[in-house]
Amino acid sequence: MAAAAKLTRNLSRQLSSGAARIWRQLSLEPHTPRRGVGAAAAAGAVAGPTRFGIARQSSLDPTPAAADVAMLAVPDNLDATMRLLFAACQGDVGGVEELLREGVDVDSIDLDGRTALHIASCEGQGEVVRLLLAWKANINARDRWGSTPALDAKHYGHFEVYNLLRARGAILPKSKKTPMVVSNPKEVPEYELNPLELEFRRGEEVTKGYYIAKWYGSKVFVKILDKESFSDCDSIDSFKHELTLLEKARHPNLVQFVGAVTQNVPLMIVSEYHQNGDLASYLETKGRLQSYKAIRFALDIARGLNYLHECKPEPIIHGDLSPKNIVRDDEGTLKVAGFGSFGLIKVSEDKLRMARPVSKFDSVYVAPEIYRNETFDRSVDTFAFGLILYEMIEGTPAFHPKPPEEAAKMICLEGLRPLFKNKPKSYPEDVKELIQECWDTTPSVRPTFSDIIERLNKIYASCSKQTRWRDNFKLPWKQAAHR
Repeated sequence: MAAAAKLTRNLSRQLSSGAARIWRQLSLEPHTPRRGVGAAAAAGAVAGPTRFGIARQSSLDPTPAAADVAMLAVPDNLDATMRLLFAACQGDVGGVEELLREGVDVDSIDLDGRTALHIASCEGQGEVVRLLLAWKANINARDRWGSTPALDAKHYGHFEVYNLLRARGAILPKSKKTPMVVSNPKEVPEYELNPLELEFRRGEEVTKGYYIAKWYGSKVFVKILDKESFSDCDSIDSFKHELTLLEKARHPNLVQFVGAVTQNVPLMIVSEYHQNGDLASYLETKGRLQSYKAIRFALDIARGLNYLHECKPEPIIHGDLSPKNIVRDDEGTLKVAGFGSFGLIKVSEDKLRMARPVSKFDSVYVAPEIYRNETFDRSVDTFAFGLILYEMIEGTPAFHPKPPEEAAKMICLEGLRPLFKNKPKSYPEDVKELIQECWDTTPSVRPTFSDIIERLNKIYASCSKQTRWRDNFKLPWKQAAHR
């Protein structure tokens, strides 16, 4: 423990002389995890990795180090990792070795993913580098910016250390700066997340490119831009477009945006996760819904889309609305997801076109204009809404059991519409009329969502009255069964 005491004394001297200072991170600083303060924290325990800021920073860190004052963000009591990094920074070979013999992991990291080998390489501490390599330190460890010890040594001009690392097999990674990286740290977006805050597990991929992760104990939904798309300008533009829309769209019936990773690779978009699943799974299990529930769900969807369509200065058109892009929260409320995932090109004041024509459609909810790669307006979402409402009151998708590709062709190219198979008394006649208007071939005939909400509210009020009347006159044993 002599090394620990010595390190603490050395740090105290630097603090008193002004060579370093400790400060508390701002609770809303985008680069700092917002960790809760519990009993352990109050007792001085360390909840997780801390940022080591007393040495030179990563060669790929977009945030420049202060020219006059080095800073160190640490708790009141230095933990083992911080003592190791401090010893490596000071070139204290004996202190590093003693800590390693005490069981400190040679590859332990700070908040930014930096190891003792990173720190020693930045500072040109050759003897410490040799010792760490002798203890099997990961010579190609990468910090949160993708930098390695060899890159850091080269960046700071410590060529003796650089040559040593290269001779031991260090690999120089290619530059991984993202297309959205900013040179001025003040320009880093407020939504920026540290990728180290996201915990991924194997087997948590929902579909290609979409994952479930944990962010401070809460599950979140993560979209990751794959390596192939990273070099594709259209994919990057689409990513930026989706991010812009998610950032400004806030409504109870929309999936909420959590944050994004844009200053590191891979690029990620993080949104709230709902474990109850999507509407498609719910309908597959439940089948046809009671009228009042179908109308309540329809109102949730319509309210979310009405908000998107009324956004200023430009409306947000979903373009890919389907039950799979609608999720249920813990209270059973529906939330629209997936908006902004398609790149759109504005053709005129109220007309758009797909940035990339879709060659194959596997969705029965697509509007004819999109299917034929024509210009379209916000009414394409109304068209999809009509087919979703039909599915909720009928219990099956349009033209089931035909494959979605064939059903989409029948709807969009042949102008066919599915039959209403359930008896008219199963749902109000007004619902059928609304659906038929929504899926009309002529876009101008389709109602706006503000109109849809007004009509659905009247229908829902009528359904609620009928439901209360039936419940009041239901036989006791049927009431029990209904509950």
